[in-house]
Formats: sequence, structure tokens, C-alpha cells
Amino acid sequence: MKTYSAKPLQVERKWYLIDAEGEVLGRLATRIANILRGKNKPEYTPNVDTGDFVVVINAEKVVVSGKKETDKIYLHHTGYPGGLKSASFKELMEKDGTLALTKAVKGMLPHNTLGAEQLTKLKVYAGPEHPHAAQKPIVLEKEAK
Repeated sequence: MKTYSAKPLQVERKWYLIDAEGEVLGRLATRIANILRGKNKPEYTPNVDTGDFVVVINAEKVVVSGKKETDKIYLHHTGYPGGLKSASFKELMEKDGTLALTKAVKGMLPHNTLGAEQLTKLKVYAGPEHPHAAQKPIVLEKEAK
């Protein structure tokens, strides 16, 4: 029996819509990363971008458990001496409501050009509006707790 390997031009992409209101950050990021990588498809191939597009709305209403809102620290270095910047989850969400979710998903994708290509298929919006109605995204329901 031969092993099937997907070809980049043969991949059929779908659009999914996820409402992040009240969702836990890590669990939501895992669902999104699996769809972006294509792990929810039978033709998944690790070295080919077989994933679908994901549109996330209400990203500013994502929640974290425990004391992570104040204790979770995001670090960023400017590249200059003494340029280490830090911000808590709460500060990051006040600055831009989409950053925390985008960073969480980015950390779950491969750290190479394939991961960068897969991250471009993620569209995150802080509010309930999105400009992708023409693509007719499939609405994904919230997972049972």
C-alpha cells in the first residue's frame, strides 16, 4: 500500500468562523492551530500546508483561567541593549485585543517558513464584525466543557 502525500496545488481550502467570546485562550488556540495545520483532514501531510482559513471574532473577549490575567508575562526584545520589554496579559489585551490569541496560535505552529505561511491564513478581529462574508465561512460551535 502506498502512502498518500498531499500536493500543494491539490489542497482544497475552506473558511471557518470561530466566536472567541468566553473561550479559554489555550484551548481555543489549540483548535485554531489544528485547523491551520490541516490536522483535521484525512489528507494531512506534515511538510505541506494543507490547512484551512480561520476567522476569529470577539478575540478581545477571550478569557484565561486562574491568576494568569495578572501573572502571565509576555516578553519582547527590541534588539537593542537593554531592550527587553514585558507586558502582562491584561496590559496586552488593553493595547490590542487580538495580540494574545495571535501569539498563542503562533507558538503552536512550526517555527519555520511553513508555520509563517500557515499563520497568514489566520484572521483575528477584536469585535463581532469581519470582512470575510463573501467567503461564506462555516461557523464552528463552541466545544462542550
